Amino acid sequence: MSVLVAFSVTPIGAGEDVGEFVAEAVRVVRASGLPNRTDAMFTMIEGEDWNQVMDVIKGAVAAVEARCGRVSLVLKADIREGGGGRLDAKVATVERYLM
Repeated sequence: MSVLVAFSVTPIGAGEDVGEFVAEAVRVVRASGLPNRTDAMFTMIEGEDWNQVMDVIKGAVAAVEARCGRVSLVLKADIREGGGGRLDAKVATVERYLM
């Protein structure tokens, strides 16, 4: 099984400059060793099962929550039979059609 999740963790009540808080969440994701990518709006993470990925997301939320009492989480998941590598493969497919 392959689980691909895009998520965003936002501290509530921390003002407009939240990059420092978001960096704490991204630090947890990167330390997990799972394939991941962060862009301006979301962090994506890929794992072999739902629990593996959700444990990392819970840790990312906890890291932000430790510095701010209220946290918003937005999550979108694609759960599918088969192997991994979709974090890059899905983008490569779109790029092929753009050529």
